[in-house]
Amino acid sequence: MTANAQQGSSAADTTFSLTDNATSETIELPVISGSLGPDVVDIRKFYGGTGKFTYDPGFTSTGSCESKITYIDGDQGVLLHRGYAIDELAENSDFLEVSYLLLYGELPSAGQKKEFDATITEHTMVHEQINYLFRGFRRDAHPMAVLIGVVGALAAFYHDTTDIQDSRQRMIASHRLIAKMPTIAAMAHKYAIGQPFVYPRNDLSYSENFLHMLFAVPCEDYEINPVQSEAMDRILILHADHEQNASTSTVRLAGSSGANPYACIAAGIATLWGPAHGGANEAVVHMLDEIGSVDRIPECLAKAKDKDDPFRLMGFGHRVYKNYDPRAKVLHKTCHEVLNDLGLDNEMLDIARELERIALEDDYFVERKLYPNVDFYSGIILQALGIPTHLFTVIFALARTVGWIAQWNEMIEDPHQKIGRPRQLYTGERQRSYVALDRR
Repeated sequence: MTANAQQGSSAADTTFSLTDNATSETIELPVISGSLGPDVVDIRKFYGGTGKFTYDPGFTSTGSCESKITYIDGDQGVLLHRGYAIDELAENSDFLEVSYLLLYGELPSAGQKKEFDATITEHTMVHEQINYLFRGFRRDAHPMAVLIGVVGALAAFYHDTTDIQDSRQRMIASHRLIAKMPTIAAMAHKYAIGQPFVYPRNDLSYSENFLHMLFAVPCEDYEINPVQSEAMDRILILHADHEQNASTSTVRLAGSSGANPYACIAAGIATLWGPAHGGANEAVVHMLDEIGSVDRIPECLAKAKDKDDPFRLMGFGHRVYKNYDPRAKVLHKTCHEVLNDLGLDNEMLDIARELERIALEDDYFVERKLYPNVDFYSGIILQALGIPTHLFTVIFALARTVGWIAQWNEMIEDPHQKIGRPRQLYTGERQRSYVALDRR
């Protein structure tokens, strides 16, 4: 087939022509323009008009939905939530304000913010019987496995909010998920280390409460550190949503079948668990462990530059961003604030600082745009805060829940939404006759 774009007087008149070289038949496909980003060719009638499917492994050239939530320009290093730049939000907002923005499309007024904060705070406790659910897991279970199981089970405890056609039930379920995720995440950690669960406190902010539930013990008070809680809040903001990534697309795909919100979010958590998606900041810490000392950095950099060597520098570059990850710019500053506040003298952090310096100065990294990304800095910050490595992806899931919920709600309300049903290029056997067992 050959393609030819034809521009009319307006976006609505733009068409994309495809000609089948074998039959000389031409099909005209409309081109749709968004408010930002590349135009898209509407191929919804392509199969009906040609009898052919498009082929796009990983859907990297396919727009799967229309969305008003998040926009990314990877070449320019731009990330917008509802039109607001991520660095402005991270510097000026808190996580719940960004959550409100993602859910409702606008920044809240002072009154709306107060009401939303109170609503989320009032939902942070979980049903008491969920405590017994944790006992069914082994103590050494990965907390992501526990998170998937417990979040999926929420539908059994809160079945009064599983009617997805009821907008009020969807709103309550959304609030419950955002509110209870820190509690469940902290419970997974406490269960693994054999400490009693710590109940949420209504006098603390979202991030303060999460850190309190992670680290407090009944025998002494836990002192809130404002530098650390602000760092956690920024990490949550910077991971809140990232357009149609693998886990978000999974949530939308699961939701397109009519599945309840708790099941959909559990599906998103399962996808995030994959090392190619949510495990990158954990991989950064493992890499720093493997390097071992500042003295070994030149040797490891040489290995990283050797395409035949399996060693890779984790936390540098990004699949989407071909410029400096805008989230990394924010966390670069936050990372140094945390390290200075803690006054840590740690060889792993020394290795990270030297790697950062080299990546920002070395021609090899600069020419290939292999800048430190958000995973590099978030891994270092979480390590400095004393959070176990296996909890890193759990915190990612905690942050991304609001994005998943916003995307799920948008999908439910989209009048053009259909159940997801990708096609395939079949390369297996043609139809053949069954052969009886004694003749094979």
